[in-house]
Amino acid sequence: MTKLIDLKTRFNKEIAPELKKTLKLTNVMAVPKVTKITINVGLGTYLKTHNKDHASVVETIEKITGQRPVLTKARKAISNFKTREGEIVGIKVTLRGTRMYDFLNKLVNITFPRVRDFRGISPEAFDGQGNYSVGFKEHIVFPEISPDDVMKIHGVEICISTTAKNNEQGFELLKAFGFPFKTSK
Repeated sequence: MTKLIDLKTRFNKEIAPELKKTLKLTNVMAVPKVTKITINVGLGTYLKTHNKDHASVVETIEKITGQRPVLTKARKAISNFKTREGEIVGIKVTLRGTRMYDFLNKLVNITFPRVRDFRGISPEAFDGQGNYSVGFKEHIVFPEISPDDVMKIHGVEICISTTAKNNEQGFELLKAFGFPFKTSK
């Protein structure tokens, strides 16, 4: 019987030494790491069609992350977007530590395979400093959400922040975690 190893332990024992060789680093402390994962949902059009009721979105993000989300409010009024100062415009959750690694494991092994017509994620979505962003048009790809109970589908954006110095290091880090990147033809 094999023992199940969590992703943090696997990173420290297997992935970090392998990345040290791949990136030709002299010290294991210089190996890039994932620092946090931020999950965002914009509520602009959702609130306009649902009479300013954001409770169902908060509940679904709470199920997905296992953590209560924070409501983000507009800092100033913008008439073209019909927003007022202090109005709720989105929600976000920041994951660190054990929850972050558990979410990363679930994202790679369960969520990506559940996406309809999935052909891999783009290796172009890095921001220049090794951080990666990916978005889902439907939140029902997460296993905690039952499609039968959903009233309205909303999108989810996930930003993975790393200590990588550039896109190449960030790419190698996420590839080592098992991210299914598209291969160029």
